[in-house]
Amino acid sequence: MAILYIHGFASAGSTGSATQLRNHYYPQGIQVISPDIPVSPTEAMTYLRQLVDEVKPQVIVATSMGALYAEQLRGVPRILVNPSFDMARLLTFRGLGRQEFRNKRQDGAKDFKVDKDMIAEYREVQRHSFQGITPEEQENVYGLFGKHDTNVNCQPQFKKHYGTRHFHIFDGEHYLNGKILDHEVIPIINQIITQAK
Repeated sequence: MAILYIHGFASAGSTGSATQLRNHYYPQGIQVISPDIPVSPTEAMTYLRQLVDEVKPQVIVATSMGALYAEQLRGVPRILVNPSFDMARLLTFRGLGRQEFRNKRQDGAKDFKVDKDMIAEYREVQRHSFQGITPEEQENVYGLFGKHDTNVNCQPQFKKHYGTRHFHIFDGEHYLNGKILDHEVIPIINQIITQAK
C-alpha cells in the first residue's frame, strides 16, 4: 500500500509534510512516496502519469502546484490542498526569473529559471484540467482550502467542477504544517484507506 505526495512549486520531495506523513504511516506498513517533481510542467505530467501507473497509490496528497497536476491523475483518490490551478497566470505576474528551491533536491539543484517557455508549458498543461469528470471522479477528489491563504484562491474552480461534497475550508494558510496534516489531511487519508480495504 502506498501514498503518493506531490509537492508544490519550488519545493522538493524532502519537504517536511512528506516526512511527517512517512513517519506517521511507516509503522502501519504504508509507504509514502515523495519524489522531486521535474521543473518542466510537461515533463512533470509525463513523469507523474508513469509513476502512478507503476506505483498504483491508494491515495494522492498534493499541494498547490502539485494539486494542479494531481487533479488530472484520474482514477485515484486525491486530496488537493490549496490547489493552484492557474500557475501560468500566477507566474506571469509574480514569478518570472530565478527561483530558489525551498527544500533540498536530490540532484543538488539550488535554483531554476521561470521564463516564457515554462509559462507556455503550464498553459498547455492547464488546458487539460477538469476534463472528463464523472460522478465517480467527483467522489474521488477532496479539496482543502486554507481560510487565510493569500497566495492562491481556486475555490470557485474546484466547486464548479467537483461540487461541495468534498470541499472543506480549514483554519490555516497556504503552506501545510504539522497541525493541518494531523487534523485535516490524515483523517481523510485514513478514511480513504479504510474504504479501500
